[in-house]
Amino acid sequence: MNTKILPPSSSAYEYPLLIKRILTSSQRFEQENEIVYQGSRRFSYAQFNERVQRLANMLTELGIKAGDTVAVLDWDSHRYLECFFAVPMIGAVLHTVNIRLSADQILYTMNHAQDDLVLVHDDFIPVVESIKDQLETVKGYVHLSDGQGEASSLNMLGEYESLLMLASPDYDFPDFDENSVATVFYTTGTTGNPKGVYFSHRQLVLHTMNMLTTLATNNPDPLLGPGSVYMPITPMFHSHAWGVPYVATMLGIKQVYPGRYEANALARLIREEGVTFSHCVPTLLQMVTQSDEARETRFNGWKVLIGGSPLTTGLARHVMEMGVEPFTGYGMSETCPLLSLTRITSQLASLPIDEQVEYRIKAGVPTGLVDIQIRDAEGRALPFDGVAKGEVVVRTPWATQGYLHEPEKGEELWEGGWLHTGDVASVHPDGYLDIKDRIKDVIKTGGEWVSSLDLENLISSHPKVESAAVVGVPDERWGERPYALIVSRSGSLDAASIEQHLAQFVAEGLINKWAIPKTIRIVDDIPKTSVGKINKKYIRSEIF
Repeated sequence: MNTKILPPSSSAYEYPLLIKRILTSSQRFEQENEIVYQGSRRFSYAQFNERVQRLANMLTELGIKAGDTVAVLDWDSHRYLECFFAVPMIGAVLHTVNIRLSADQILYTMNHAQDDLVLVHDDFIPVVESIKDQLETVKGYVHLSDGQGEASSLNMLGEYESLLMLASPDYDFPDFDENSVATVFYTTGTTGNPKGVYFSHRQLVLHTMNMLTTLATNNPDPLLGPGSVYMPITPMFHSHAWGVPYVATMLGIKQVYPGRYEANALARLIREEGVTFSHCVPTLLQMVTQSDEARETRFNGWKVLIGGSPLTTGLARHVMEMGVEPFTGYGMSETCPLLSLTRITSQLASLPIDEQVEYRIKAGVPTGLVDIQIRDAEGRALPFDGVAKGEVVVRTPWATQGYLHEPEKGEELWEGGWLHTGDVASVHPDGYLDIKDRIKDVIKTGGEWVSSLDLENLISSHPKVESAAVVGVPDERWGERPYALIVSRSGSLDAASIEQHLAQFVAEGLINKWAIPKTIRIVDDIPKTSVGKINKKYIRSEIF
């Protein structure tokens, strides 16, 4: 298109969107606000800014240069937040290692990312020691410790805090191309090795701005604003803790980092530090609100963004009765991740809990700068009528442009110029996105598609159900039949009562009779992935 473009003034500054702009913005507000670690270590924003500059000098003195990769294996901490800024701001790439992968998978990701330097916490030294002789590019290690560390066989270049205090407190972060890679992390799929997802400075800044706007405007009472206290309960290795630490830092608000997740410790921090906003998978929300410390904690006003797995009706209702305000977000590792979020209007906020739940468990409304379609198997766009179901495909300026060192998988992800999520959904006329299932988890039975997520949600509405997982298993007559694993909230629950519970939904026309699971097992626990999602791949492998 022949548009009009005018040349800039010869002295005009071309402003690159770099992560350092987020840090600069944080210094303009209440610098006495704290960044807290485990309730004991506290830093003002002025101290945090100095520590980031010291870390930049420390890394430079250890030989890290632009284009190198720095890996971090740590719990959620102030150190991790400092790495979120210092590493990419010197032009290096931050690799947030998934500490919940097997040793073999960690080895694969570290070699694939071509890590140069590794910052490793005491708790993960044994894992790294077991693979150190097979690491191909690592030149040295920095010791992260909370004071209980022991001697290590790793080539330690020093302890983090000691090295930090020896480094200069001043660093002039340079400008460079905003399309430079800032971070990489690995997402696990159903087959093959983990895939490297990478993001540029520009993408992370745009995602931060979009998330800031969304969290501030999607609710009459903002989810995150100047008076908020933020604590992540999503690992910092996973999609930058969903990108919220960048938002919280840009706002200059109090942040609380819990270290290792333990339900009682999390509930205690919520109470003692006055936490108002967190994000997590449903499993962790359930664990925190059912912990012993929860009995001493008032959750009124605690807003929680749920993602990773669907929020069920039963859990939503349960936590809302405790004063928690749940919101559902939707996205994936490849989308940085935010695509949509629950939008609660003043009218919806005034409704009784049972009526609000219907909206709070949906995947929300697409945020600004997100183009979204649902498409059938032939690639045709379907109407937003709340009935038509198809694969969700998206475009955003912050979606990853491919997979690290695997261009063929990137082409598959972006087939036809749209990012393919692999999720089946419908979109309602009011804009609400309703995720029905993963394409691979849809149960094909009786000539119809049955959503495993819908079945899990209906099962969870039984008052004695704690959680549920449903997968499809082969059936000679129907093709597939649902198979359910259920964790009981109390001991007196059996398969017959679940069948009776689901029969009412058959009578109401919500599901067909063949959607009632062929097998219903009451179990102590449901297998989860490394990031807390229900592990349906593992469940199917165990059944078969």
